[in-house]
Amino acid sequence: MIETSATSNRATESWPTLQDVEAARPRVYAVMQSSPMLRHPLLEEWLGCEAWVKHENHNPTGAFKIRGGLNLLAQLSPEDRRRGVISASTGNHGQSIAFASRMHGVRCRIVVPVGNNPDKNAAMRAYGAEVIEHGRDYDEARIRVEQMVEDEGWRYIHSANEPHLIAGVGTYALEMLEQVPDLDYVFVPIGGGSGAAGCCIVRGALGAKTKIVGVQASGADAFTRSWRGPARVTAERVNTFAEGMATRVTFDLTFAILEEMLDDIVLLDEPELEEGVRAAMRLTHNVAEGSGAAPLAAAKQYGQKLAGKKVACVMSGGNIDLKTLARIVASAV
Repeated sequence: MIETSATSNRATESWPTLQDVEAARPRVYAVMQSSPMLRHPLLEEWLGCEAWVKHENHNPTGAFKIRGGLNLLAQLSPEDRRRGVISASTGNHGQSIAFASRMHGVRCRIVVPVGNNPDKNAAMRAYGAEVIEHGRDYDEARIRVEQMVEDEGWRYIHSANEPHLIAGVGTYALEMLEQVPDLDYVFVPIGGGSGAAGCCIVRGALGAKTKIVGVQASGADAFTRSWRGPARVTAERVNTFAEGMATRVTFDLTFAILEEMLDDIVLLDEPELEEGVRAAMRLTHNVAEGSGAAPLAAAKQYGQKLAGKKVACVMSGGNIDLKTLARIVASAV
């Protein structure tokens, strides 16, 4: 079914700039350090190229999203702080907003899908958020949030259509290209698209020749079909264990940026995503969730095209639940 994506009343704001990303740095670094960017010899043997991993899984909430929450919550108006904030999430975005809301004394409510990753739900509650389960997937949770905003007057923080979020997460892209300016490829997962959008904006502003390659699950490929095709599409359902990429729609702000600036996209099936999780453990000795490990599997799929190249894989998060991790590991034992 072809239709436009869900919209936000902030979706038409101008794109964030490199100056916005640079301005976000003191807000981000007040809480966390630059995340490690490391080479792993076993990974390089597996991929056949020089490979760097940007370890966003080492951040305080275990994911890249914290950067956006820190940047946005620090800039809320007094009126928005009074209203409290609400958002929909499958976990990493919600943890970011909950973490930053606790810092600033702002009431926070997060709506998640029924059956969401229980460890992520527990983390959001530990950060002080009220967590409500609603709907079969992220997009049904998001629709419920939009109804609650209209009925109750919360300040809605969309997971993608927020320039301050993109500027905040863009700080990791700036770190990457400052450390290794001559990267040939960056592989980055795409759910709502804020991480990839931040990478594109920073790459473009710095004039780097780095190609930004998005990664999606074949069971949640609405963005891929929209980016490759003549029109944006909405999927009827998603089917992937990688909840960080499990969206049925595209979003106005991030899609506009990526439609113009993204260089390529790789689709991974569930066995490939599972192999990415195992590769993260075996080759980098890190626990990564499905979306966080997806760039490793995507780089592997690129194969000989990476020979002689410098590659970076964004390990966007490590918040995989124990049950899912045990299943993936057991299948290879």
